[in-house]
Amino acid sequence: MLQKRKYGEEHPYWPLGPFKLRLPFIHFRWEIPETIQALVMFVIGLGMIPLLEQYLGLPYEVALAYVVVCGVGFMLPPLLGVPFIAGWITPAIPVVLLFVGQFEPGPEAIRAMVALQLMVTAIFLIMAVTRLGSKLVNNVPDSIKAGILLGAGIAAISGEISVGGRLHTTPISLGIGGLVTLYVLFSLSFRDMTEKYRWARNIASYGMVPGMLVTMAIGWGVAEYPLPTVEWGFEAPDFAGIWAYLPFSIGFPGVSLLVAAIPTAIIAYIIAFGDIIVGQTLLKRVDHLRPDEKIEVNIDRVHLITGLRNLMHSLLAPYPGLAGPLFTGAMATVAERYRYGRKAMDTIYSGASVFWIVGFLALFMLPLVTLFRPVLPIALSITLLITGYLCIAVAVEQIKNATAMGVAGIMGVVLATHGAAWGLGVGLALYFLIEHRTRANQAGAALDEEPIHVEDDMAVEESSEGNAQDAR
Repeated sequence: MLQKRKYGEEHPYWPLGPFKLRLPFIHFRWEIPETIQALVMFVIGLGMIPLLEQYLGLPYEVALAYVVVCGVGFMLPPLLGVPFIAGWITPAIPVVLLFVGQFEPGPEAIRAMVALQLMVTAIFLIMAVTRLGSKLVNNVPDSIKAGILLGAGIAAISGEISVGGRLHTTPISLGIGGLVTLYVLFSLSFRDMTEKYRWARNIASYGMVPGMLVTMAIGWGVAEYPLPTVEWGFEAPDFAGIWAYLPFSIGFPGVSLLVAAIPTAIIAYIIAFGDIIVGQTLLKRVDHLRPDEKIEVNIDRVHLITGLRNLMHSLLAPYPGLAGPLFTGAMATVAERYRYGRKAMDTIYSGASVFWIVGFLALFMLPLVTLFRPVLPIALSITLLITGYLCIAVAVEQIKNATAMGVAGIMGVVLATHGAAWGLGVGLALYFLIEHRTRANQAGAALDEEPIHVEDDMAVEESSEGNAQDAR
């Protein structure tokens, strides 16, 4: 029997050590919109296959087995008490490929990827066990948080629109489809229509899917992408052959390789740290509209589960995408639907959990896999564009004055152009040189600087929505 939540309390769960276990049909209901979304959005996971083939030298069937392991990791966070839809550390992928690309595809590159993923694992687990993760998230200056987000957002978008990027090479389909996706997800005028018309609410409930379908249709129509050859049956990942491409067979990395991976691992963590901030902000935007549920975001649990997922990858499927805390585009969609009340989505955990459970099952559906195989780059590109938009929008929300905006802006540009390590160094230097005040002088800070007024696009309508959102 489905466990019900009392008004204003945390959603029911089974305690499991540091985790809070919630299972479908026991703790939460099945969500149809997330089911439909996942049957299209699962192709984002398949988008890693070309990188696994190119940089690690994997055969297609083994690469698909790696993707299945990743799918298991995607399902874990919301089932274990983290109200996020998990993803890769997406903006870090170019930096990861730069590191792995120094090695010959095959055993050498796989060992390098294992070394990097083990270092990322160590950082997340140390932050979880020492509880430094929650202190870091809560105590880092707002301008530094904003700089990290700005840098990640600029890097994500510039990689797509620069010469040789996917938007540059397929401008018609990705240009139109990207605009449709941004309009459905973030447009204030479209949000006004969702308040008046059921058809608009129905479109909005499917998030990224309408834009992706438009992109695919245009891509096929103008021949920017080849037409698919649909096959029937079930996909068969090579779980037997995967053993030959794991560290148990090819050997674990040496100390020197582990040390060489540390700078890239730190960069990846800095970017993942920004994802955690984005996830917190997305939930804060809608949490006050849903007083019926108390949402707990335990930063230490986020770090612990993310660390364990990276450890699983290190041993069973070393992965250029790494294991990150947030799939920004999907989380924005689920959070947007959650704001419309219990009838729309009873708990945040149902939407977050159902999305990747269905996405995992879809990996074995051969008709879907073969249908979307020619357009795999589309899902990754739209995800990066949405990630970039949200990172920049959330970064601006962190800023309180012009001085902080200057620090964050310069840090973001340096991070996007010279890497996260340089960006963080420049940001910290500027913060202490320009923005930092002693405690004695902080009390009068508000009198000295003109605040920046940031209009939250979701808060604009809050006065007109009130409790009517929850009544829906």
